Amino acid sequence: MQLQVIQMVLPVLIMIGVGYLCKRTQIISAEGLRGLKSLLGEILLPVMLFNAFFTASYSLRVVVIFLAVFLGFGIALVLGFGLRRFVKPYGKFLPFLLAGGEGGMLGYALYGLIAGSQTGFAVVDLGQTVFAFTVWLGILRSVDGGKADVKSLVKNMFSNKCFLGMALGIVTGVLGLGNLVTGSAAGGIVSSVIGMFTAPISAVVLLTVGYDINLKRDLLVPVTKTILLRLLVSGVLLLFSNLIVFSLFPFDKELEVALMVLYSLPAPFILPIFAEAGEDGEYVSTSLSVYTLVTVALFAAIVVYSVA
Repeated sequence: MQLQVIQMVLPVLIMIGVGYLCKRTQIISAEGLRGLKSLLGEILLPVMLFNAFFTASYSLRVVVIFLAVFLGFGIALVLGFGLRRFVKPYGKFLPFLLAGGEGGMLGYALYGLIAGSQTGFAVVDLGQTVFAFTVWLGILRSVDGGKADVKSLVKNMFSNKCFLGMALGIVTGVLGLGNLVTGSAAGGIVSSVIGMFTAPISAVVLLTVGYDINLKRDLLVPVTKTILLRLLVSGVLLLFSNLIVFSLFPFDKELEVALMVLYSLPAPFILPIFAEAGEDGEYVSTSLSVYTLVTVALFAAIVVYSVA
């Protein structure tokens, strides 16, 4: 078991370390990093999301998981507003650091290392993704003084390639085209083509994560409080989801691992992009960076559980 854990965790640590060294030595410039992120966000991740939902199974259980995750992150957002006083004067964005999870840029990569494919994670990420592009982003815009109307939210969703990949995968998957294609003579060709797109995702994602690590010593206290609050809230959400899902359906360890990965993730990395953080910008970025390191530690624990 120890060897299995090392085989899954060590590559993660190495790639994050390589990303950090690329920043320190400028092997990859800031412009080069933007290029890598564009490649991920515009091509690789949309294809991966399409494939994950294209080949997923849809049932009443999927609907229940969706509702449990969506409702859970809604509760986390509400709790965040009540807990803002604990990180004064940086409380404005605390609710958004406690709700949602970075599935696209991190969750699928980590889960794929455990399970060998991303389909199992797609089932739990569906509720998170829809929540992020509707409730989470809408309230963020209203708190930040921007427009939070339905038109602007829909525009944000359908201008995001990852969301489009997921939506197309869901539509074709629900229609049964996924099973039809994979079971046909062309199934192997389609899988090989998609595999070419998805193979480098884990390495590239972890490299960008390492590059983005940014630790600010003077923000240690508010960031530590934020990390502890997210850990507490995420733990409660995991128990909440387990209670709902596994009281209605038989226990499934693969699903349990997917939920554990989901609730181990940092808040969505799009937070600094959509928020006019101003003076709180360094607090937001540092909180995301530090929690990413926490996620890696939690990932090691999840790997131990998965192979036990």
